[in-house]
Amino acid sequence: MGPETPPPDLGIPPERMPRHVAIIMDGNGRWARRRGLRRVLGHRTGSRTVRAVTRECARLGIERLTLYAFSSENWKRPKAEIDYLMKLLREYLVKERREIMENNIRFRAIGRLSELPPEVREDLDRTVEMSRDNTGLILTLALAYGGRAEIADAARRVAEKVREGVLLPEDVDEETIREHLYDPEMPDPDLLIRSAGEMRVSNYLLWQIAYSEFWVTEVFWPDFGVEHLHEALRDYARRERRFGGLKEEE
Repeated sequence: MGPETPPPDLGIPPERMPRHVAIIMDGNGRWARRRGLRRVLGHRTGSRTVRAVTRECARLGIERLTLYAFSSENWKRPKAEIDYLMKLLREYLVKERREIMENNIRFRAIGRLSELPPEVREDLDRTVEMSRDNTGLILTLALAYGGRAEIADAARRVAEKVREGVLLPEDVDEETIREHLYDPEMPDPDLLIRSAGEMRVSNYLLWQIAYSEFWVTEVFWPDFGVEHLHEALRDYARRERRFGGLKEEE
């Protein structure tokens, strides 16, 4: 089912559906604390939400889903929590392979992936490779990711090409920078969703979200369900995107 013919149950015209949805999955720790549980149990429960949301985006024919899974700032967390998150990530990468293949999902990752533990990187590469020929939803995990780091890394690669004489300084423009981002093929997100009520972008896709529509919910990520995704999509469909321009009547 392609993006041009989404299921009719949402009542959203095809042209009003976002092609690319990005999500900041926030609130796992707070969800656990409010229940007197360890933070890590919030992360485990949140991983189940990932499956449900990914499956629904695939069903709806959304082209891309990009999830903020582990930020570059998350390395500052206690070692025990980081170790658990890496273990959980490995479990996800292995256990979700069947789900990925059955739903025709193409899996990708962006970030400073070389910073991940070797065993995580191995599982990551295998999942990317096995889903390479799938043609449905492109699911991207942002891992060891920071928006400023991505722009800095892109600028460094451009500077190297200028130094080598491959590029002239006067030829460097916005498209040049885009071509050197972690995933040059990634279109800008149409819709950015954030759970747990925080009103900030947290260093996420800083280059790509210049004109993205934001939708924030107070719901913690472990409690975020398909109904909340539908609510976000309906709200997006009612908006008039102008990209800095004006409506004709204005």
